[in-house]
Amino acid sequence: MDFLRPTTWAEALAAKADRPEAVPIQGGTDVMVELNFDVHRPAALLDLNPVAELAEWTREEDGRLRVGAGVPYVRLITELGNRLPGLAQAARTVGSPQIRNRGTVGGNLGAASPAGDSHPPLLAGDAVIEVESAARGVRMIPAAEFYLGVKRSALEPDELIRAFWMSPAGGPQYFSKVGTRNAMVIAVCSFAIALHPEERRVGTGIGSAAPTPRRALAAEEFLAAELDWEARLDAALLARFGELAAEAASPIDDVRGTADYRRHAIGVMARRTLTWAWNEFRSGHFERRAG
Repeated sequence: MDFLRPTTWAEALAAKADRPEAVPIQGGTDVMVELNFDVHRPAALLDLNPVAELAEWTREEDGRLRVGAGVPYVRLITELGNRLPGLAQAARTVGSPQIRNRGTVGGNLGAASPAGDSHPPLLAGDAVIEVESAARGVRMIPAAEFYLGVKRSALEPDELIRAFWMSPAGGPQYFSKVGTRNAMVIAVCSFAIALHPEERRVGTGIGSAAPTPRRALAAEEFLAAELDWEARLDAALLARFGELAAEAASPIDDVRGTADYRRHAIGVMARRTLTWAWNEFRSGHFERRAG
């Protein structure tokens, strides 16, 4: 196995162009597990840790946050928790403190596992993934178009993930996850919600309950048509939202849970996260916290 260690982004792109089979590694929290268990032994590893710009984030002129693919979960929590609360909540559920210090959203995206904790809040928050190749330059891929199948993404063989872009939360965001224990657990299923009050819409994200992370589009459309932003949540509306969210899932039976359980849990988490977000929105607490 070859070990490639570029020190700049240009060198990284050149190395990936020359060796498209090389597997990028940053925190190594997914790649090293597969190596240790001999699940996957690539011909080359492309170590991106020396590329300093990947560990930076900025607020761009259009107001969006551009977060480098190498920013670890712990910094998402401490530095961006108020701006991206749904993603920060998901980051808090990732593994142990050691893994949160090493793991990154860029690595989660690169692995494209349906169980990745960052995917649902990225979907709910309308994230866009910035990828680049030496030959074709930069592409901006909406999160909803990034996931193609189980551990398959829209990345071309010579492309690397450079950053993701998200607008700071304009309303409450929540993430919920079901696991077989309380900590350091792979999600049996997960759900994220983001309120976008200015646009009078709600974003959603479902994890570990389909071949890819996905939005609950029918549930979103239902709320866009039926939700009264000046009123309390109606019990029938809440129940229907949960039903539509559950219907958006297409889970399987596996060692972590059955398809029926996952479908039921998605409905429960959808109702709960909407309730939490709505109560925060109606109380005005979000504006005081984020302002």
